[in-house]
Amino acid sequence: MASLVVVQHKQPSSAVLPSSFSDFNGARLTASVQYKRKLWQPKGALHVTASSAKKILIMGGTRFIGVFLSRLLVKEGHQVTLFTRGKAPITQQLPGESEADFADFSSKILHLKGDRKDFEFVKSSLSAEGFDVVYDINGREALEVEPILDALPSLEQYIYCSSAGVYLKTDYLPHFEVDAVDPKSRHKGKLETESLLESRGVNYTSLRPVYIYGPLNYNPVEEWFFHRLKAGRPIPIPNSGIQVTQLGHVKDLARAFVQVLGNEKASKQIFNISGEKYVTFDGLAKACAKAAGFPEPEIIHFNPKEFDFGKKKPFPFRDQHFFTSIEKAKSLLGWKPEFDLVEGLADSYNLDFGRGTFRKEADFETDDIILGKSLVLQS
Repeated sequence: MASLVVVQHKQPSSAVLPSSFSDFNGARLTASVQYKRKLWQPKGALHVTASSAKKILIMGGTRFIGVFLSRLLVKEGHQVTLFTRGKAPITQQLPGESEADFADFSSKILHLKGDRKDFEFVKSSLSAEGFDVVYDINGREALEVEPILDALPSLEQYIYCSSAGVYLKTDYLPHFEVDAVDPKSRHKGKLETESLLESRGVNYTSLRPVYIYGPLNYNPVEEWFFHRLKAGRPIPIPNSGIQVTQLGHVKDLARAFVQVLGNEKASKQIFNISGEKYVTFDGLAKACAKAAGFPEPEIIHFNPKEFDFGKKKPFPFRDQHFFTSIEKAKSLLGWKPEFDLVEGLADSYNLDFGRGTFRKEADFETDDIILGKSLVLQS
């Protein structure tokens, strides 16, 4: 049978994660950059009034979204357990986080070690412990959710991290929560999970982020641009560069996750969660440069159909208009993003890439193919 482990540290370590980010108290941090820019301070000190304390299980929780969310929930006074395979440390002191805050978080966070694909283990361990609320941050398939529901028949709320990628491609934008979905989407597992939750009569809430960015991002979103800006390289962007997309900061997403907890207006509802404004691909490249203090980059447009990149992706975004309306979350939940795009990118750069930390090494192979052909055409 599984056992809960309290992760405690008598003397908080001064070591930091391979990636760094600001704490929720808004500790003052500054960073020098290559070009003159305003002094930067972290934004997004998250203060949400707690409802009654809950016994909460987070499926995942040791990277990106879960790291921010778990700290928020602990600060709210909830008993929080992370269900993970135990491959990553459950707690590490974060840059800007005081020793007192880290010690407090470490003394309260709980860990349940296991594989969510071991369905019998999930059923036995969760039913033995019992939880009021489940936050499913890393669920991809409906089959992985059924054992959790079976184990917790008295569950008060199931809060799910879905994706705006479930929407069917359309010429009519932005996407609203009632829009047609694509059953063949690569995110179809998330769509099937939403359907399962609805069919089981569970009190669920599903959030559909678009592109998420911010410190500790393990997807090559802003990091892709930062690598090229730091190297002083042109930015290759497919086609016209006026394709419109949308990014939402991870701290804003974490706040949305907390605001739906115990919220009657969020019962059996789906919400798009992202940034307030939309941006073109060209505009995003320029925003990354502005946020990080680099000069405006040279942008090279290319036609993807003229190249064979093999299995490599030459650009980290889908080559289409892709953005949603967040009006439902704003009107029903009273939630709204705190970060505008440049502020959010500065937060990410200064607390992560600007400190020399990143998830993936720079790879300019596809860039060189594009630039090589561009130079031949110019000559």
